Amino acid sequence: MNVNKSLNDFELEFKGIQDETSGKKLFSLVNRKDDELAQMATDFTPNEIVFFKAIVEQIMLARKESYSLSSIAALGEVTALKDKVKMTKTQAEGVLATFVAKGWLLKSKRGRYSLSPKTLLELFPYLKATYPDEILECTICHDMITKGVACHRNNCKTRMHFHCFKTFRRHKGECPTCQIEWPREATESPLIPVGEDAVRDGEDGKRRVRARTMSDEDTDEDMEDPSQGQTQLSQPSRTQKGRKSKGKGKGRKTVVDEDEDEDAEAGPDEEEEEAPRTQRRRNTRP
Repeated sequence: MNVNKSLNDFELEFKGIQDETSGKKLFSLVNRKDDELAQMATDFTPNEIVFFKAIVEQIMLARKESYSLSSIAALGEVTALKDKVKMTKTQAEGVLATFVAKGWLLKSKRGRYSLSPKTLLELFPYLKATYPDEILECTICHDMITKGVACHRNNCKTRMHFHCFKTFRRHKGECPTCQIEWPREATESPLIPVGEDAVRDGEDGKRRVRARTMSDEDTDEDMEDPSQGQTQLSQPSRTQKGRKSKGKGKGRKTVVDEDEDEDAEAGPDEEEEEAPRTQRRRNTRP
């Protein structure tokens, strides 16, 4: 695109993304600098950016590929970050509302927060670098997916945005990966939701953090949850072909519950016993 050539000197790029819910094409001027969350620096204080990063982490590490966080859990981050963020819960409510108003987060009718198209587009380099094992890719358009549908066959790798499913289903009636027959609509059983419909109210569970590795020693809170995944044995594996992952060898990140942080740091034997997040399956909806 010619306009992008003229923007190179400013380290800017004009990029587009499809809204995961509506399928509408959106465009934004994106900062290509590598510094984390540089796009937010002019709108928010350092304190608020730390809070935002914590909310993003909980969304990215959410169970069952729900990529969402309840309002209660979001406010709970104030307590979890009390040594880093000086903010009351009342103040946090206002900051969350600002994140939504400025287009960095979405808030659903259920009161759950998720990543907005703006965040997925402008902060994708940050998300990819920070959460490589949590990035899911749409089988059709190959963009990151946080809202859509998953094939119901165990270990099938297919994930699709709603609009991608709709287009695909007009021409094909089977999963493109495993060829199992699919229903007509993305919301029909036995297809499995990706996004907030994957969890019921109250199913957020314990706060999750990334597990520390040798390459993560200098990062702040890098730990998260293994216990939930060990019981999730009937939904498809999160690992998939084309998934943007750096989960091999040194530097691999696992997910542990916060109250197991100290145990996760105790020694390599315990870390090896944790089942990698990408090898777990999810529970089918009742």
